[in-house]
Amino acid sequence: MSRPARLGAREAAERLAALKGWAIEGDTLAKTFAFKDYHRTMAFVNAVAWIAHRADHHPDLAVGYNRCRIAWSTHDAGGLTEYDFACAAQCDALLPIP
Repeated sequence: MSRPARLGAREAAERLAALKGWAIEGDTLAKTFAFKDYHRTMAFVNAVAWIAHRADHHPDLAVGYNRCRIAWSTHDAGGLTEYDFACAAQCDALLPIP
């Protein structure tokens, strides 16, 4: 399966407008999620891992006790693609975690 083409700055900005709390940082799409405790953080991380596995598209994750920073990028395209924005939207759909 081939990856979609890298999005131009204008296309990426249009897609970013549909997402809440995400930011384009260089060639990545990033957001930090905050949680009440470690258990909720880890439940979220595991759900993100499942999304990544199913999409065969893997973000960089930075995990702390009550937070998780996700950074999506399509490395073989050299930047952001439709996959990154689709996966980010799926992460947002996980919340709120009870």
